[in-house]
Amino acid sequence: MKALRYKGLCRRALLLVAVMVAMGGLPLLGLWLARRPVRPCLAFPPLTQFVEHAPFAWPLFGILALLALLTGGAIVLSLLCARPVERERTPSRFPLWGWGGLILTGLAWGLAWSRMAWFAPFQVTIFTPLWLGYIVVINGLMVRRTGRCLMTTRPGLFLGLFPMSALFWWFFEYLNRFAQNWYYPPILELGPLAYFLMATLPFATVLPAVLSTADLLGSLPRLDDGALHGPALRLRHPRRAAVVLLVFAAMGLVGLGVWPNLLFPLLWLSPLVLVLGLAVLCGQTTVLSPVSWGDWTLPVRFALAALICGFFWEFWNIRSAAQWVYSVPYVHRFLIFEMPLLGYLGYLPFGLECVAIVDFLLGGRFGQGEAPLA
Repeated sequence: MKALRYKGLCRRALLLVAVMVAMGGLPLLGLWLARRPVRPCLAFPPLTQFVEHAPFAWPLFGILALLALLTGGAIVLSLLCARPVERERTPSRFPLWGWGGLILTGLAWGLAWSRMAWFAPFQVTIFTPLWLGYIVVINGLMVRRTGRCLMTTRPGLFLGLFPMSALFWWFFEYLNRFAQNWYYPPILELGPLAYFLMATLPFATVLPAVLSTADLLGSLPRLDDGALHGPALRLRHPRRAAVVLLVFAAMGLVGLGVWPNLLFPLLWLSPLVLVLGLAVLCGQTTVLSPVSWGDWTLPVRFALAALICGFFWEFWNIRSAAQWVYSVPYVHRFLIFEMPLLGYLGYLPFGLECVAIVDFLLGGRFGQGEAPLA
């Protein structure tokens, strides 16, 4: 049985990689159609600031701000109207290794924001232990609330998230080459190998951080499965809809190469649509499947998990030596840390992407049943 699961996992992984490689060529097609140079987008380490971004525009800012208010209002209203799910849990003491994670986070935070001469050669690497500490602390809090956590009850899945996360985020880094909504000034001083190693290690912490945070949120009665009710959105022909979604994702990625200013939100939306469409065509459940019977708990939980992680990413970034900065067309104003206010909207679909990629590889909804990697 386990051998069959691993074979299924390998097949899904190969399919996903093949589709993402194919999709990765679509922005290049967009560059060709727009007669823009290809070489700057393929440089490694990536070149910065060769895309000329549109200036701030109040009309577009107003439209997106209204969208943000409606989305935020809907989430808050759903939480207020939630029917808390009270499950029998077995809380435990905060584990010793959780205290170790707390100490690691504190030390790494202090070192990340310090500028001591003796630590300067290692300054750009401190983001990784900082986030490893965060992940351990969140899992420790989960043990404190429920007696279990992702790290200890599903160690195979937990460890598998790290390499999966690195590949996952490198795909977004590739897409960002066409829109250039963020960039890393320190990489200008690094060679290709140093940049690859420096970037891959923190990239590997993204999925464990978001999924561990979502796991902790799921222990709250108002964010447990079945707590949030809303309109039931049921598709009569899901496979046809999946094909339409894949076409939309493909067109969006081509458009990103042609109109990077106008279509920059598709950097986040197209990969989500791509993975969800593949999952539906393969007959799998997704993070949005419960929406068909009116249960909105999962999408809200994972969107909030990414937003919480996003807050800490941006907060710890402000004085990091490996700092990234943003340049977002039309809405680059009212910064919270380095991120423009409306840029935080991107974390909501990103949370769904995090669980969607794990869902697809595991062959079903994250958190249900026995994980093939466990």
